[in-house]
Amino acid sequence: MGDKVDRQFERIGAVLGDDAEQDLSTSVQTFFEHLQRSLTLPCEVTGVEDFQWEEYYVIGPGSQKEYARLRQEQPSYRDRFDLFKIELGPISEWMLFGGEDIAAYVRRKSDKKEFILGLAELKAVDKKSSNYQLLDDFGVFLVNNR
Repeated sequence: MGDKVDRQFERIGAVLGDDAEQDLSTSVQTFFEHLQRSLTLPCEVTGVEDFQWEEYYVIGPGSQKEYARLRQEQPSYRDRFDLFKIELGPISEWMLFGGEDIAAYVRRKSDKKEFILGLAELKAVDKKSSNYQLLDDFGVFLVNNR
């Protein structure tokens, strides 16, 4: 397990290069530019774990019936989305890390509803794709450096 983590931090360091010691916004900008060049879009994604609004229902006392109703209008980590664009700057109510994160423009596969989610909260469905590693590396970077 240690080798895998070491390799991941080596990849993150290679992306950041001289920006590794810079402030978070500079490093996110550098990572964004790398992702713009490297991600293959559209890409099928899902949530890494429950989104912030879902915690009350997933691990708390919230009603499952109400949760099912809310999931029809709100994004869920259980949904599958097509990630079709990333952008720096925009913030939505669905982003856990707000302006520190990269905005991920997604379209839910089941009903075509569009949302702006935090890229660090998403993972590629295809674990063998280069997108899976790219998104995982960004998520690990952001969570460990905020």
